[in-house]
Amino acid sequence: MEVKWSKGKEDLIDAVKIREEVFVKEQNVPIEIEMDAFDDMAYHIVMYENGKPIAVGRLVEKEKYFLIGRVAVLKDYRGKNYGKAIMKNILEKANELGAKEVRLHAQLTAKKFYEKLRFEPYGKIFDEAGIAHICMKKYL
Repeated sequence: MEVKWSKGKEDLIDAVKIREEVFVKEQNVPIEIEMDAFDDMAYHIVMYENGKPIAVGRLVEKEKYFLIGRVAVLKDYRGKNYGKAIMKNILEKANELGAKEVRLHAQLTAKKFYEKLRFEPYGKIFDEAGIAHICMKKYL
């Protein structure tokens, strides 16, 4: 397994492929919502197995916290701890960058996954791209 980090739009081809497959094709998120202005400033992570991109995520530095987003694993690779591995790498990167708090917008179907990683939900359930979400946070 190989992990590759990039910053901004310098090398997004593999990340975009995974995000289009998971969010746009599987979940019907419009591409104009999926690809947003945060991509220009985010740290992007792509995980590879035998040279094939299989999982992705991003980390955006905000004023008082870091925002994790666009965490996705290709369908054929789910249930094999790749999501957990992506999150472990993202949390390590956030720590390296001096983050004290990380937040994310979890799809309700992924809430338990993030709770196992010690994220705590806060606020009310909201709609994002037609999918129910909840805000979650974790202190590092």
